[in-house]
Amino acid sequence: DNRPAFHLKSVFQPAQFIGKGTISIGQTSIIGVWPSPQLLSGYAYLEARGRGAKITIGERTFINNSANIIADKTTISIGNDCLIGQGVNIFDSDFHGLELENRNNGLYECSPVSIGNNVFIGANVTILKGVDIGEGSVIAAGSIVIKDVEPFSVVAGIPAKKIRSL
Repeated sequence: DNRPAFHLKSVFQPAQFIGKGTISIGQTSIIGVWPSPQLLSGYAYLEARGRGAKITIGERTFINNSANIIADKTTISIGNDCLIGQGVNIFDSDFHGLELENRNNGLYECSPVSIGNNVFIGANVTILKGVDIGEGSVIAAGSIVIKDVEPFSVVAGIPAKKIRSL
């Protein structure tokens, strides 16, 4: 029931856009990359689940194949000129409460995710709720980002930690 705001030329991989919120993709951004793994065997999944949920992708941003971006109740904002690797997951939510009594009752927290301009995110990275990634940063492949990333820094690992400045 979601009508994403984009031009069809922007999507090269099969993609699913769903939810009651808003999905906006810059006219010069691209989802899906040829040649790259899982172009046709996978698909991009973007969901703005709740009515107030919003996913915004800036201009000239390239999102490689099989990305999963889910804004449950808040926002996920991706800046301009970003490079996002294959198999990246970005979530504003845990989707279930952590306490045993809250795992099935819908009581859980969501926090916005913000990714600045000129950010390079490697393959198979997971970015969790409440994270701000500063402009010009690099997230190494396979990292799990659970806290803010300073502008112009390189982070790596599980959980991701700063390994150098740019």
